[in-house]
Amino acid sequence: MTSKRTTLPGPESNDEAYLQIGEVAERTGVTQRTLRFYEEKGLLKPPSRLDGGFRLYSEDDVRRLEQIKRLQTLLGLSLADIKEMVEAEEVKMQLRAEYRRDADVFERKAKIARAIEVTQRQVDVIGQKLGALQDMKDHLEQKLSLYRGWLDQLDEKAASVTPR
Repeated sequence: MTSKRTTLPGPESNDEAYLQIGEVAERTGVTQRTLRFYEEKGLLKPPSRLDGGFRLYSEDDVRRLEQIKRLQTLLGLSLADIKEMVEAEEVKMQLRAEYRRDADVFERKAKIARAIEVTQRQVDVIGQKLGALQDMKDHLEQKLSLYRGWLDQLDEKAASVTPR
């Protein structure tokens, strides 16, 4: 497929190339419907649009989508959790951009406290998922132990039975 990269005219333009929805879908392995759904649920920001209403996505949009997919695949997070995780990263990026070493000590402390709060929430989300996975693993390990015990008992019975 040939790329139809577009640059937005006017004051919004930063000479960044934009991708149409089909290109983003093909590149990321999600459907156009999924992209629209993520936009509707607030996981993706509403994309820029051409006069005809065609959606245009930036490289930042593609990176965000790849992060969403990674969180969903690796962690099995719900879309709500993913949204929270991705938005937290954006808050931290904004805090880093606004942080000034020459600012008032209380202002710097407030920014760092906000970064801690947002990061702690991310840790909590992952911790909940890890806790549920650990519980599931523990339950399965108990079953394995039970099954191995039954097999050992049958092995003992089989060894005590004399062949006819």
